[in-house]
Amino acid sequence: MENQYFYVSDDEDEVRLDVYLAEQYEEFSRSYIQKLITGKHVKVNNTFEKNKYLIKAGDSIEVILPEPQTLDVKPQNIPLDIVYEDQDIIIINKPQGMVVHPGAGNYTDTLVNALLYHCDGQLSSINGVIRPGIVHRIDKDTSGLLMVAKNNVAHQSLAEQLKEHSITRKYHAICTGIIKENRVTINAPIGRHPVDRLKMTVIQSGRNAVTYVNALQRFKDYTYIEAQLETGRTHQIRVHLSYIKHPLLGDEVYGKRSSKFNLKGQVLHAKTLGFIHPRTNEYMEFNSDLPDYFKKLLEIMSKNVV
Repeated sequence: MENQYFYVSDDEDEVRLDVYLAEQYEEFSRSYIQKLITGKHVKVNNTFEKNKYLIKAGDSIEVILPEPQTLDVKPQNIPLDIVYEDQDIIIINKPQGMVVHPGAGNYTDTLVNALLYHCDGQLSSINGVIRPGIVHRIDKDTSGLLMVAKNNVAHQSLAEQLKEHSITRKYHAICTGIIKENRVTINAPIGRHPVDRLKMTVIQSGRNAVTYVNALQRFKDYTYIEAQLETGRTHQIRVHLSYIKHPLLGDEVYGKRSSKFNLKGQVLHAKTLGFIHPRTNEYMEFNSDLPDYFKKLLEIMSKNVV
């Protein structure tokens, strides 16, 4: 496997090395990351450091991943909702309930399995055998637009745009309670929860995170919103909405566990995606329709408008 490199930006300053890498490799546990560091598989500015090393802006981090075990991630003929495709990129409209990439004990029926079949294996290799072509991800129960890279040049270009926060990402969602302001800026750092390592939380030691929320329509007990990401932290919209006491409807991790609407997860849809094409250097923007269940919810709630 090729070594992977990360460059620390200004807003990532003073974060523990193991915490930082756990953010980059969501498929790995923090204990596995710590074993990589103590086993001298990680260099910072060409020097082996400890888990507690505080990274600094400008640091160059090299990760020398051990050769992975041979995994049987097979192509599967799963229908894909392809919004756009060319020789470099694919824009997918992912349905709610589909996992993006394989994980421990789950190597079938993912978006990656479908992409391997559709692209006949012609996907970028930067993120390894588990995440070929995957530049960014959205949660299993989040629907909507996702960009995929067919080659490493395209992958590097899109990843750099993500790092520079220049990609347009707008989500539509329904949150609990009524947001009275028409526009809210949530600027609160997000990091791994100190107790529940599977969750993220607003925490002072976390990484900079900014979400812009526009109230689109208010109902009796809910608000239909558009949330635009400036940064892209794990579970950012879900954590930020919970932080301001308006968790997403159906979010059992950051909100209430029960819902009278019998939902399968949080009501969150990645609706708009815009970026500079890695080959043509032209700005492209895509939009996707709300899924049927989302439209039905709005129809039901419209009968109880504030």
